[in-house]
Amino acid sequence: MIYLDYNATTPVAPEVFRALRPYLEAEFGNPSCDYPLGLESRDAVRRAREEVAALLGCAAEAIVFTSGATEANNTVFKGVATHHGRGRIITVATEHPAVLAPCRYLQSQGFQVTILPVDGAGRLDPEAVRRALTPDTILISVMHANNETGALQPLREIGALARKAGVAFHTDAAQSVGKVPVHVDELQVDFLTVAGHKFYAPKGVGALYVRPGSNLVPLLHGASQEGGRRAGTENVPYMVALGAACRLARERLPNVAPHLQGLRDRLHDLLRAGVPGLILNGPKAERLPNTLNVSFPGLAGCDLMAGVPELAASLGSACHAGREAVSPVLAAMGVPAAVARGAVRFSVGFPTTLNEVDAAAARLLECVGALTRH
Repeated sequence: MIYLDYNATTPVAPEVFRALRPYLEAEFGNPSCDYPLGLESRDAVRRAREEVAALLGCAAEAIVFTSGATEANNTVFKGVATHHGRGRIITVATEHPAVLAPCRYLQSQGFQVTILPVDGAGRLDPEAVRRALTPDTILISVMHANNETGALQPLREIGALARKAGVAFHTDAAQSVGKVPVHVDELQVDFLTVAGHKFYAPKGVGALYVRPGSNLVPLLHGASQEGGRRAGTENVPYMVALGAACRLARERLPNVAPHLQGLRDRLHDLLRAGVPGLILNGPKAERLPNTLNVSFPGLAGCDLMAGVPELAASLGSACHAGREAVSPVLAAMGVPAAVARGAVRFSVGFPTTLNEVDAAAARLLECVGALTRH
């Protein structure tokens, strides 16, 4: 298998597995207990929280561990909505379902939702946010990087607008953390979502940054874990894993973008040389260094991928895999249905090799040739 679907999920890094394993075996204590076994688990959670905070450039006390990005997003939307009781939420048409679905739910509960359009490259104009702001706006949510196209949004400008208007600002940074620098103060966000399995931690763990002083009603009520912001006995092994993944990301960040971009651009160059009219979906520059979403003219992405079974890539986002349908993200960008039908997302990762990229391009071009002849 040639794995080029790192935006869908990543393998657990060996360094991360080594860090979590002791907490599945000998160090199994409950962090709420005051004897040595529990105190060691409590200290492990503290250290992990500090690693997440160090990656995001914030205080450790601002980090809330979650089961992943979906829970973190729901916590923000429902927590802010519950605090205010009513009001307007502003978001974007290209958001992940983990944002759009909570918006639809809150809309059914009487909240107003404004969904802003994007341009042909999938980017949001901050001016559209300014125009959409109303006195009853309680939350703005704009993802940092799109999972399908890699498009990076101008969060600093949007954050400045939110700050001036006194409106809470959230970003789903599940795709960007670990690939590009993500600092909460630079992005001017009040809430930021992290998903561990997008950068070499296991599935089932994530984090939410909550700016001190933010008004947020907990999604889960129970005991006082996570400073009373997320009840439930701590998942110590996976929290340790997330901390280790954040430490690894911090170490790699200075070099990871050039490495990933070199692999991504080589794949793009090889495909472009062999496929006349190959179309790039998304911005050329303002995108994640690892993400390449292209449409093969006159072909269906599902037929292409079926012809290269040893290659793992996505037809749009992983949440829509297995169905031949126009991606909502590409549709929101105004990509014609015939072009969107031929779209495939390739995303490289730290373990990806040059040989894998070359082999993937060769097999894809072979398949394009076979499908074109028929």
